[in-house]
Amino acid sequence: MQRILLHNCCGPCSTYTVKRLREGPFAVTGFWYNPNIHPFTEHQRRLENLQRFAGIVEMPLLVEDGYEMITYLRAVCGHEREGERCLICYRLRLGRTAEVAAREGFDCFSTTLLISPYQHHDLLRSVGREMASLHGVPFYYEDFRAGYRESRNLAREMDLYRQQYCGCVFSEWERFRDPPRREASKRPDGEKKDALR
Repeated sequence: MQRILLHNCCGPCSTYTVKRLREGPFAVTGFWYNPNIHPFTEHQRRLENLQRFAGIVEMPLLVEDGYEMITYLRAVCGHEREGERCLICYRLRLGRTAEVAAREGFDCFSTTLLISPYQHHDLLRSVGREMASLHGVPFYYEDFRAGYRESRNLAREMDLYRQQYCGCVFSEWERFRDPPRREASKRPDGEKKDALR
């Protein structure tokens, strides 16, 4: 059994991902570090829901103390466009995950971001490998997107909070700046754009 440190972006994205990893050779420990999430109340709400989910599925969870929004904002300043800021955000989050995985003796690390059809998988894989090389612990890549719909259903069954934007102030603005047009458009899974990111 391999010990994997799984970066958790939120409870809903963790549902299927943890289930899938446990079906394989992994003993999963969750890890919370998301300095991008804005505002602070949203950060805390997502953390509290993840903690509740971890209790339900009996998943050990490491929580990085503090709220490093300033670190995130300084890093993305001048790179606010989607894609550019996402690369920086992935480096912050996966870098810290790899650092903790190496320090705590985990066999590998991964992230629940890999379940989202809205994330940049090529960038995630590239950054994961970069951080693996930097910290000396392997990055486990799997495309979990096939379980996205199931993750939404599991989140409903567990009554987990399902956020409506990725997390950063920029994604919040992009999500809500033109609600009538956005609500009328469809998501990749055929449902309206008013649920989980």
